[in-house]
Amino acid sequence: MGSLKPSMRSRTSAPAGAVTANGTVNEDGALSDKLKLFKTDNFDADGYVQLKCQSMNEKEIRQLCMHLLELKKASAEEMRKSVYANYSAFIRTSKEISDLEGELLSIRNLLSTQAALIHGLAEGVHMNSLSNSSGISSIQDSPASEDYEISELERWSLELPDVLDVLLAERRVDEALAALDEGQQVAADAQQKGSLSPTALTLLDNSIADCRRRLAEQLADAAHQPSTRGAELRAAISALKRLGDGPRAHTLLLNAHYQRLQYNMQGLRPSSTSYGGAYTAALSQLVFSAIAQAASDSSVVFGEESAYASELVMWASKQTEEFALLVKRHALASSAAAGGLRAAAECVQIALGHCSLLEAQGIALCPVVLKLFRPSVEQALDANLKRIEENTAALAAADDWVLTHSPATSRPFNRASNISTGGSSFQLKLSSSAHRFNSMVQEFFDDVAPLLSMQLGGPTLDGLAKVFDSYVSLLIKALPTTIEEDGSLEVSENKLVRSAETETQQIALLGNAATLADELLPRAALKLVPNQTGGKEDPRKRLAEKQNRFPELRDWRKRLQRSVDKLRDNFCRQHALDLIFTEESDAQLSADMYIYLDDKADSSSWHQDAFPSPIFQDLFTKLNRLSYIATEMLPGRERVITVLLMRLTETVIIWLSDDQTFWEDIEDGPKPLGPLGLQQFVLDMQFVMQFASQGRYLSRHMHQVVRDIISRAINVFANTGMDPNSVLPEDDWFVDVAQDAMLKLSGRSRSVNGDREPNSPTASVSAQSMSSVRSHGSS
Repeated sequence: MGSLKPSMRSRTSAPAGAVTANGTVNEDGALSDKLKLFKTDNFDADGYVQLKCQSMNEKEIRQLCMHLLELKKASAEEMRKSVYANYSAFIRTSKEISDLEGELLSIRNLLSTQAALIHGLAEGVHMNSLSNSSGISSIQDSPASEDYEISELERWSLELPDVLDVLLAERRVDEALAALDEGQQVAADAQQKGSLSPTALTLLDNSIADCRRRLAEQLADAAHQPSTRGAELRAAISALKRLGDGPRAHTLLLNAHYQRLQYNMQGLRPSSTSYGGAYTAALSQLVFSAIAQAASDSSVVFGEESAYASELVMWASKQTEEFALLVKRHALASSAAAGGLRAAAECVQIALGHCSLLEAQGIALCPVVLKLFRPSVEQALDANLKRIEENTAALAAADDWVLTHSPATSRPFNRASNISTGGSSFQLKLSSSAHRFNSMVQEFFDDVAPLLSMQLGGPTLDGLAKVFDSYVSLLIKALPTTIEEDGSLEVSENKLVRSAETETQQIALLGNAATLADELLPRAALKLVPNQTGGKEDPRKRLAEKQNRFPELRDWRKRLQRSVDKLRDNFCRQHALDLIFTEESDAQLSADMYIYLDDKADSSSWHQDAFPSPIFQDLFTKLNRLSYIATEMLPGRERVITVLLMRLTETVIIWLSDDQTFWEDIEDGPKPLGPLGLQQFVLDMQFVMQFASQGRYLSRHMHQVVRDIISRAINVFANTGMDPNSVLPEDDWFVDVAQDAMLKLSGRSRSVNGDREPNSPTASVSAQSMSSVRSHGSS
């Protein structure tokens, strides 16, 4: 300690009490003087604290404690920074110290061996001299049996190092281990009984330790040799474990398998012209076989100890990562970028197949493989979806929107295109771009089916839904636009698809979307879900059963349907605008047609020739025409046709209900609504309810909207001070006129004396509706 004091003093920046450059007194000297008290041998810490605290109040003591705690934290932080700043040097120095300790131990063993040898020789000479001088009396004092045992034990302990040297030289590992165990047991017994002198016991312990070290090095060298394999490797590792160096032995075992794997992989050369799956299969066989063999050897030698099992799993994960890196570099990189989903899927399946074989040994590497390969497969998945989208868009630009049967070259489509309904079968029809879209999707699902194990079913369905929505957007662009809708004619010139000018072509657009969303795409998606029944039941029943087990499939179908709804709503909006507005953008459906009717006709002539307004006649005619066209073009798609007609009717009625200009003119216009105007309005609404009910597309929502509209008109008329019931005919009258108008517009006549059936469901529903509306309006 005395040698350290001058160095501490030499590091002070100035003598005690020296004046610094800024004029302050340097207190290092005073602090050094104060520290002398703590350096004395008779320093009493408790007395010092009591002395200091007696002159301090509670607040000062607390401040002192806080100050000491801050100093403690600062010191700990400084030590932490110092350790991390010199961590590498610390590790290197520790290793050098460990090596140095080993060398010192070797020197110590050598010196101990020499000292013991000299001591043994000297002791032997001394005992011989004593035996010659003492004669028989000494023998009587010391029994002959005891003298024989001591000399024999010491002689055995002196011969043990030579025996171990011979065993090590001849690589007789098992015998060397047995000799070491025997020597360890003898040394323990001798120490307990005191049968060996301290020098001899030290010599024996050092000899055993030295032999253990040399045997361990010999076994480690053997494990490093590439030629050491199988039983020989396990024997060397097991012997090293018996020497008490289990962690090192396990690491050497894994390194030996790694070196062997690297040696075997040298003969595997990927070729740019070779099939990626072949390279993946060969590499996967080498890597996972090496992992399996390492796991087997580890289990045989080390059992199920958690520490070794954890190291094995970490080592296996590292080998899997290196394997994935090679596969992505030599097999997946080009195929994924080019959209080679089948090749990517096969590479993953090969790896997963080998990984599954390791699960019996307690090594679950499938999650590691999935995590490593997922980005590449997702890249291939996105490239495929993009290719479908681009190819379909290119075909849509030249599509003539004529529905035809599937081409003979569409292999997957031919198998899935027949639908049975009520005992009859027919084949679905699509336009050229939809046929191509469907065939590409069918092939796409053939490729992605193996990817279910990668939990890519959700992203696959999501991506396909986006591609389908993109295709539906093209179909929407094919609908003809009007000036009223877009305000200019430039939109049609910027379209990327051919316009569907006729109603037949426009129905074809809807047929494409509905057939794909309702039938073909869901049936293709069944490949993503394993078929548990294994039968050949109706695809629709199988789809319904799988939707119940997999909600994501049901949600995906709803998403497809929303895209179809978007196309249908655009179709209905376009046709509703064509009905409501003329070519000059004048509203054909306006309040004037009702509020000025009393000025244009008298009551008797109007009742004699009562007929729905022209716009509703056009609506009825258009709905009948669209129904006929759709039935011819979309056989078996009754629901699609019904929903289309329902939505088109609702679009017109809802527009009427929400048109603020119309109702402002009716309620607050310059001329009040007259009796004939009210009757014409009620007749128009009753006409809509009649043909919608007869066509089975009168929805509850539309029924309620019509009732609300009629009630609102009746209330407007009642606000003029007149009684609506006094001017409105009986309910059956409106129904009869509406029925007659439907027959005339359809080119038919009444079948029974010009009278409709009195018990007709349509008549009863209409009468009940009118009665409730009439009573509500009058109230």
